[in-house]
Amino acid sequence: MSGARLVAPPGYTRFSLRDATVVARDEAVDGVKAALRDVRTLHCWAATVPGARAFQGRATAWGTRLPNTGIEIVVRHARHGGLLAAITGDRFVFPGRAPWELDVSERLRAGGVLTPEIIAYVVYPAGPGFCRVDVATRRLPDGGDFPAMWATADDAERARMLAATAALVQALGAAGAHHADLNVKNVHLTREGADWRAYALDVDRVQFLPAGDDRARRLTLARLVRSMQKARTQFGLAIDDAAIALLTRLAGSTA
Repeated sequence: MSGARLVAPPGYTRFSLRDATVVARDEAVDGVKAALRDVRTLHCWAATVPGARAFQGRATAWGTRLPNTGIEIVVRHARHGGLLAAITGDRFVFPGRAPWELDVSERLRAGGVLTPEIIAYVVYPAGPGFCRVDVATRRLPDGGDFPAMWATADDAERARMLAATAALVQALGAAGAHHADLNVKNVHLTREGADWRAYALDVDRVQFLPAGDDRARRLTLARLVRSMQKARTQFGLAIDDAAIALLTRLAGSTA
């Protein structure tokens, strides 16, 4: 497989293992090589590590420790969503979206947005012009997505969750980042003492607008509000109009 379009940014190394191409954090290279020594894919390796933790999403992701590094990671196998998922499955036009996701993640984190650090991605050939992809991110602090954390919180904690979520929307806007898929399942909430933090997931859908263009914040907020309303009507999320209004106010705009 040609790696010509798989560029390793500063702090990362690109290398080949059998027919796969890997881009990994410099400090993770030995760990990825060790993980792939006896198995073909990083996702298959993670699924077989004793004590690996399963995270359910579009497909099961696996949380474990990368060998020889002490780095806690979550490994997911990239799959398509939407109406064509049954047809396209896990095959992407080479090189897939992982290179873009890495670029976006690094740019967001440099801009102060909380989002998982990409530790490595692995691209496997899947026929002429196509590939399959595994992505390993640094494991986030324990917590859960917005609906899961909201369901068990009291009113005071919910107000703090909304403040943390609003801060995430503001940070995305300040970075010029329109997150076209910032739904309630893509907001990961963690509690650190009395404080809450909100992380943006699935950032491969992010598009950057010109600096100073407030549409990034407004569009991202509007997307999140629609998701909250849908989760309330279709899935029973116990969030009322007053809570949504507080979120929009704290985020600095009406949706």
